[in-house]
Amino acid sequence: MPTYIALANFTDQGIRNVKETVHRAEAVEAAGRKAGVTMKSIHWTLGAFDLVVVFDAQSDEAMTAFGLAIGMQGNVRTQSLRAFDRNEMQQIVAKLG
Repeated sequence: MPTYIALANFTDQGIRNVKETVHRAEAVEAAGRKAGVTMKSIHWTLGAFDLVVVFDAQSDEAMTAFGLAIGMQGNVRTQSLRAFDRNEMQQIVAKLG
């Protein structure tokens, strides 16, 4: 199952309601299960991003639809990255010849 890393920042709306961030994370996790996306971990961070979240999804399409649905709620803006584990990367570089 493909893995994705989402880097997120609170919007103005999200930071105004930051006291609800843990509850919102739980709601995102539940919504993900319905969409075929599993939240593997979430971390609230210091620095350039407010959140780093690791997801597994059935496909790029499932992750994209899920990410758009979360974005529509208006609490965060995300950058999503497709991530490859060691075995996947080994298969990729094996194709280099």
